[in-house]
Amino acid sequence: MSTAVLTEPKTEPAEATAAPPRRWTGSIGYHLGALAVLVVVLYPGVWTIASSFKDTSQIVGSANPFTASPNLDNFRTALSGIAGISFWRFFGNSLLLAVLSVATVVVSSALSAYALARIRFPGRDLWFALMIGTMLVPAHVMLIPQYIVFQKAQLVNTLVPLLIGKVLATDAFFVFLMVQFIRSMPRELDEAAQVDGAGHGRIFWSIILPLLRPAIVTSSIFAFIWSWNDFLGPLLYLKKPEMYTLPLALRLYIDQTTTSDYGAQIAMAVLALVPVMLMFFVFQRYLIEGVATQGLKG
Repeated sequence: MSTAVLTEPKTEPAEATAAPPRRWTGSIGYHLGALAVLVVVLYPGVWTIASSFKDTSQIVGSANPFTASPNLDNFRTALSGIAGISFWRFFGNSLLLAVLSVATVVVSSALSAYALARIRFPGRDLWFALMIGTMLVPAHVMLIPQYIVFQKAQLVNTLVPLLIGKVLATDAFFVFLMVQFIRSMPRELDEAAQVDGAGHGRIFWSIILPLLRPAIVTSSIFAFIWSWNDFLGPLLYLKKPEMYTLPLALRLYIDQTTTSDYGAQIAMAVLALVPVMLMFFVFQRYLIEGVATQGLKG
């Protein structure tokens, strides 16, 4: 005769175990620290924009960015120009230099990168290493010999000294960026095109260049910003005020002997920031796409 083993049914505890109290102290401290860093980072930009609406007398020696009586007088002064030259002349000079810089950097760097990444020729690795080595040389070391060369060639007061290096693909950063991007592309694309009878020109134009768009956009953004903000290059080679770019025009508002118009200078600086911000916001989608897809190619 079998005997059944009777077990008592399991019963749930009357009250669930109380969850440990949430640690609010660490979370509050983290967010307060992040907020403090954000204030420190954004303060210079907020001060600059807000000070462009203040009188010059309220700008110097005041850390408070806000004013009780904002006005647009600084912008009117900045737009009217200085030294008999309008703001739009300076703006046009900067825009022309930036656009030409972008065009020359993209074309020369893309061609050089394709040759270094896809074409086998004697000394290719050596030339690539030498190109990377130029990134270690400070640009200021070459200022004096370069100026002497351009002065002897009577190219001062022209845009040639500011653009010839970009035409010759001497900006190693952009060449290196595109070389690495091209190397991530499968070589089977080139081989398939060569089977169909395509040469290097057709392969570069029809296959490599469309796939190179993220790197081209990235190079264009950096080339535009660097050229737009360049102060030393135009200061050395542009002597005529009517050829000045916006960074040089900002210097004209500072007078060491009389009163400097800091309000108009800050207003012009704010206006000079607009194209750079537009350039970034319009093309940031392609920039993020290039970073996101860099590791997926190949």
